[in-house]
Amino acid sequence: MKINTKIRYGLRAVIEIACSNEPGGILQKDIAVNQEISLKYLDSIISSLKLKGIISHAKGKGSGFKLTRKPEEITVYDVYTAFEPLVIVECINDESFCDRSKNCVSRDYWIEFKNEYKEMLSRKTIAQIIERNDK
Repeated sequence: MKINTKIRYGLRAVIEIACSNEPGGILQKDIAVNQEISLKYLDSIISSLKLKGIISHAKGKGSGFKLTRKPEEITVYDVYTAFEPLVIVECINDESFCDRSKNCVSRDYWIEFKNEYKEMLSRKTIAQIIERNDK
């Protein structure tokens, strides 16, 4: 399983925003510089994170970005699903994907795997990642 670049960079951006002490939020250009992400690529990442409700513009002219919730309330699963749904195998989400979906011997395993993976991603918060890094 491979985590795509948008998810990885999205997590880095959220952590950068969470660590910012700026009252007006952190500017997108500063996130780009600090995280070594191109400003153009960061545009789509920021857009997805805003759409998911993880970040928003701080109030005021020239404001940057802030988290919409406390870092303790935002999970890696939240960030992951800002960019794509959690799909392990297609037949779990769409039975019409495969003619064998209803009779597949391995289907229950993949459902269990997906549930455990989702649970693992949901247990780790942004605050825990920051805290671990601070040690």
